[in-house]
Amino acid sequence: MNKEQVYQILLKQAKSLVDKQVDDVANMANVSRLIMEHFPHHWIGFYRVVNNELILGPFNGPIACTRIQLGKGVCGTAWQLQQTQIVADVHQFPGHIACSALSNAEIVVPCVRNNEVYAVLDIDSTEFGAFDNVDATYLEELVSYL
Repeated sequence: MNKEQVYQILLKQAKSLVDKQVDDVANMANVSRLIMEHFPHHWIGFYRVVNNELILGPFNGPIACTRIQLGKGVCGTAWQLQQTQIVADVHQFPGHIACSALSNAEIVVPCVRNNEVYAVLDIDSTEFGAFDNVDATYLEELVSYL
């Protein structure tokens, strides 16, 4: 199967998995695990906007940074610009926050509700250039289910 076919299966599963009757944390926990089962990257998880900073939420992978300021690193930039960030080489990203020395590429997708970012989906890979517009398209649809 190619990447798009895997994403189509993932989206179908996510639609039935996300439960609007529970809080975001529960859904984020399941969604991060679901992504990991289909695309076993180095780190997959969410940072939630709490008191005007990103606070670590549900994730799969090694330990992570717990707080990120607006505009800082890839996550803070995605939050500030309200735009998905695809970074082929995080070591070249100005102000990159290195939570893990093993991360080489990253995609961060803002989760938007009522025109406001309430969280970001962050995925790190050990492979350079691991993410592209296909990932962005499907992950943006995925977070819209939350």
